Amino acid sequence: MRVYTVHLRRHGLIPDQDLVLVREGFSFWAFLFTFVWALWHCMWWTALGLFIVMMAAGLGAETLLGSGLGSFAVTLALALAIGYLAGDLRCRDLQARGFAEVGVVAAPDADAALFRFLDQQPALARDILGSGSDARLSRAPAP
Repeated sequence: MRVYTVHLRRHGLIPDQDLVLVREGFSFWAFLFTFVWALWHCMWWTALGLFIVMMAAGLGAETLLGSGLGSFAVTLALALAIGYLAGDLRCRDLQARGFAEVGVVAAPDADAALFRFLDQQPALARDILGSGSDARLSRAPAP
């Protein structure tokens, strides 16, 4: 079972944009690709910060330790830390963009987690289903 945190932004109730699930735990992709992973998730400032920190740590270790092995060890340790903190970095970015953490769900995958969360929140599920294009057209004032 994986654990997901559910983040919601209520200004538009567009499910693809206003409801985000973040998987908690170690992220292999954040470990392997660090700042490219942040770019993938549209975390622009985080990506820039990760790039600067990774380069500075690598260059600093190379300068101070004088060996490529020391630089590799420092870069590997930093990448491991980023892999473990990936979920927290995403949650922080979502909070800065106006999302609020509204729940925690355990499920085998993201789709099942979304289903479980919406099953626990029937009013929210109705709002999301009612926010489709047909519902918007029916609310539009008559010309």
